[in-house]
Amino acid sequence: MKKSYLTFKLSDKTFALEIENVIEIIEVPQITIIPKAPEHMRGVVNLRGQVLPLIDTSIKFGLPAIKMDINTCIIVMDIPSLDKTVRFGAMVNQVLDVLEKGEEHVHESPSLEANYNLEFVKGIIKSDEDFIVVLDIHKTFSTDEVRLLKNVGD
Repeated sequence: MKKSYLTFKLSDKTFALEIENVIEIIEVPQITIIPKAPEHMRGVVNLRGQVLPLIDTSIKFGLPAIKMDINTCIIVMDIPSLDKTVRFGAMVNQVLDVLEKGEEHVHESPSLEANYNLEFVKGIIKSDEDFIVVLDIHKTFSTDEVRLLKNVGD
């Protein structure tokens, strides 16, 4: 069975997540900073009147903070929490493409000498000579973090 994956860049690395988690992709509007928030929480943005918490995904994975340019965008996602679904934005350097891959093309992640936490990694897709790290969105954002996002969004 084929799945669709949205691929994107963080620094010079390519990542992917299952498209079923993605609501939309938007340009970066004005960001309102939240005092004393965790470093990777960039702030909040206004999404058609809704407060959208914004995560710097690069910092979340132990990479350098995103320096905004014309390609920087926000992947708007929903993540289920115990009592409700939380909508948030994940800022990335650049959205690349949507890939259709069968589950047989997503390989278990070998022990990588990576800077990011391997519990976030669902698998690896080999694409030409490149490797794409597939993220497990449900493990990428912890329950505590989802609660924090939910509180910011309320």
